[in-house]
Amino acid sequence: MIKIPGKNRLTNNVLITTHILLGSLVVFALNGCGGGSGSASKEPIQTQTDNQTISQDENKSEDTVTIFDTPTVSEHWQLVWADEFDSPALNTDNWQHEINCFGGGNDEQQCYTDRLDNAFIEDDALVIQALKEEFTGPASHDDASDYNANITRTLPYTSARLRTKKLADWRYGRFEIRAKLPQGQGTWPAIWMLPTDWVYGGWAGSGEIDIMEAVNLKAQSDITGILTTTPENRVHGTLHFGKAWPENVYSGTSFQLPDNKNPADDFHTYAIEWQEGEIRWYVDGAHYATQRESGWYTQYHDDNGQLINSKSIVGQSAAPFDQQFHLILNFAVGGNWPSAVNEKGIDDSVFPQRLTIDYVRVYQCKLDSETGKGCAAIGSNAKLVLGHQVPDI
Repeated sequence: MIKIPGKNRLTNNVLITTHILLGSLVVFALNGCGGGSGSASKEPIQTQTDNQTISQDENKSEDTVTIFDTPTVSEHWQLVWADEFDSPALNTDNWQHEINCFGGGNDEQQCYTDRLDNAFIEDDALVIQALKEEFTGPASHDDASDYNANITRTLPYTSARLRTKKLADWRYGRFEIRAKLPQGQGTWPAIWMLPTDWVYGGWAGSGEIDIMEAVNLKAQSDITGILTTTPENRVHGTLHFGKAWPENVYSGTSFQLPDNKNPADDFHTYAIEWQEGEIRWYVDGAHYATQRESGWYTQYHDDNGQLINSKSIVGQSAAPFDQQFHLILNFAVGGNWPSAVNEKGIDDSVFPQRLTIDYVRVYQCKLDSETGKGCAAIGSNAKLVLGHQVPDI
């Protein structure tokens, strides 16, 4: 482990160099689905012990237990970009505010603002705060061709959504974020990624990578067979892909901390390792899920309007997750997913709530930065999420 310059915090079992290269890039991106995945799944949940992870099938009355080791993180990951949030104000060379009352395409109930009330630095951490207050702002999302700040919408909450678009983006690497999550019915924090160039068409044909999402933490659990007094404590890792909406699909799984710990009570480290053809999910170092290109695909229209199957094109077997993506940090309120599960709707009484980010760190595999291969931390029995097979055209 090494100390990050200027901040007395350590990485988890990662040997790195300390030279930080600021990423930079350009281009056009549409909004994804707001907080990330747009519906609740009934995938097996995961539970972590100190050095192991236990899988429990939430659809069975009796627990099915599998033990997963926590692998050692490769010493060959090299830090290339980071924000430790140790300056008095948000670093606008790293982050761009989205400003809209669009609702994320999920009927979310927040307006995203650039006000200090909703996003600020406190105690060397970024705080994204959702407030119960009526607010009026642009009705369409920031990248819409018809975005007009004078066409407005009023919603009952405010929050913030930050992204690295046009400032830093990456293809492949290890993405590690230490965060404490908000709690309560209707809360939806997300740490995720969208493509910078929408090479394979609109959302979700060009893909979406959800590093971590959680809904309704500490509200009543709705896992089958769980006592009604048990609080919600799952986090989710998900991919979105396929065709442009509404013919998109998603696949992923969820994870539980050990001993009924809740992600809203303390900081935990959420990470993915993304290499050509494979993405792996981790919580506090526990490798709980893997998805591979055999379970994802994209179908898109070429310049002649012909529908193309990525699996039939040489060099596109890993599409859409073979392009540059940027990071997004946001805290949504309500929406189609959280409002439909647990205790349903939004509990106004829990607000204000905070998503607190200790740091964001991005690493590249110095053994092969072109493919990201050679630095994988593999658990002995992480869940392989099978995903979806490409449909016939």
